[in-house]
Amino acid sequence: MNKAKLVLATTAAAFLTTAAYAETIRIGASLPITGGLSVSGEKHKRGYELCNKLINEAGGLLGQQVELIVSDNRSDPATAINQYERFINVDKVNAVYGTFSSRLTFPVGNVLSKYNMVHPIPSGGALRIYSQGFKNLFYFQVNAAEYTGKDLIALMKEQIPADQAPKSVAVVHADDFFANAIATGLLGQKVIDPANDKEIADLAPGYLKDAGIEVVMEEKWPEDGFNDWLNLANSIKQSGAEMIIGLTASAEEAVQLTRALKTVGATPKFVYLSQGAQTEFIEGVGKESAEGVVIHTTWHKDVNFQGTLAGKPFNNSDFVAAFEKEYGVEPDEDSAIPFAVCQGIEQSITGAGSTDNAKMGEWLNARTKAEPVRTVLGNFSWDEIGLPEDKRHIMTQWQDGEMKFVYPTGEFDGVVSMKYPKAGF
Repeated sequence: MNKAKLVLATTAAAFLTTAAYAETIRIGASLPITGGLSVSGEKHKRGYELCNKLINEAGGLLGQQVELIVSDNRSDPATAINQYERFINVDKVNAVYGTFSSRLTFPVGNVLSKYNMVHPIPSGGALRIYSQGFKNLFYFQVNAAEYTGKDLIALMKEQIPADQAPKSVAVVHADDFFANAIATGLLGQKVIDPANDKEIADLAPGYLKDAGIEVVMEEKWPEDGFNDWLNLANSIKQSGAEMIIGLTASAEEAVQLTRALKTVGATPKFVYLSQGAQTEFIEGVGKESAEGVVIHTTWHKDVNFQGTLAGKPFNNSDFVAAFEKEYGVEPDEDSAIPFAVCQGIEQSITGAGSTDNAKMGEWLNARTKAEPVRTVLGNFSWDEIGLPEDKRHIMTQWQDGEMKFVYPTGEFDGVVSMKYPKAGF
C-alpha cells in the first residue's frame, strides 16, 4: 500500500471508529477486580452492569444505547490513574463512574478534575478527597468517613442504658485512607492535607471522649501485607477493653480480625466493625462469631428507598428483585452503591439533555432536598464540596445469621432492637 492509500485507509478507519462511538454513550469505570480490594470491586462491577443493562432495555439514554467499559486496576492507584486517562483520551468516553476505596479515589480525583469530568464517587469517604478544591465531585454515600462515629454513638446512647454502656474501648485500624478517616473522628484528631500539611479540620475532642468512653488501646497495622492478627487480638484482649472498634481496609481484613479475636477468646460487650456487612464476612467467620457485631452501612435491602430509572419509579425492592434475577443472590451495599451512582449519572444526562460534563455538573449541583437525585440509596443533593446533605448511616447488626437493621429508628419499617451485650465470639 502506498503512502496516499495508507493515509486514506487510516482516515477511513478513524471515521468508522468515531461513527461507532457516536452511536453509543460510552461510560468508563476502573475497578479493583483483582488485588486486595477485589471482593468489593467485583460487586461494584455487578452494580454498574445491572443498572446499564436495565437502562438499555428501557431504550437507552437520549435515544442511544449505553456502552460500559470496565477496566481492572488491580487495586493499584497508579493503574487506576492510567485507566481513567485512557478512558478520556483513547476510548473517548462521554462520562465516568468512580472507583472503589478512598485509596484509589483520592488520586483519580486529580485526573478527572483536569479533564473537567463529573466525578460520581461510590466509595471514597475521606474528607481529604473533598478538600482539594475539585469541582463536580458527588459522593453517593452518607458523609465524610470522619463523621461516621456520630451515628455509632447515637445508636449506643439510644439503645444501651447508660449504666450498662461500655466504659473503655480498643481502637485498631488499618493504615488506610478510609480506616484512618473514621479513626480520626472517633479519636478527635486533626485532618491534615498531606500535600501541604494544611489543617482541614480539628475533630477534638472526638466522638468517643465526648461519650465518656476511655480509649485504652489504639493500634494501627500496615496497609499491605499484615498477617499478625493473633498478636493484635491478644493485645486487644489484654487491654481489658469492653468495646472493640475494628476499622479495616477490606471485608477480608474484618474476617481475619474477627477470627483472631475468637481464637484468643476475647469477650467484649460491644463490637463495631467498619466493614463486614457482606455475605463473605459471615461465611468467613461463622454465625456464632458474627452474632452481635455492629456495622455501619449506606444501604439495607429492607429500607424502602424510592428511586427512579429510565424516567420511571424504581425503588429499592425493585433493585433487589432485579439483582436476584440477574445474579441469583441477594445484593449488598457494594452493589447497591454503584447502582445508585449509575442512576445519578443517568438522571444528570437526561436532566441536562446532553453528555456535556459541564452541563451534567450544573444539573447535579442544582439538586435540592425538594428536587433531588432519586436512587436505591435514597435522595441526594450535595453541598459545595460534594458531600451529601442531610443523610446519616444505617447501623446494622448480625443477628441469628442475618444482617438486621437497628438504626435509625422511627424512619423506616423493619427496624429491630439491637442485641447487647455481645456474648463473646
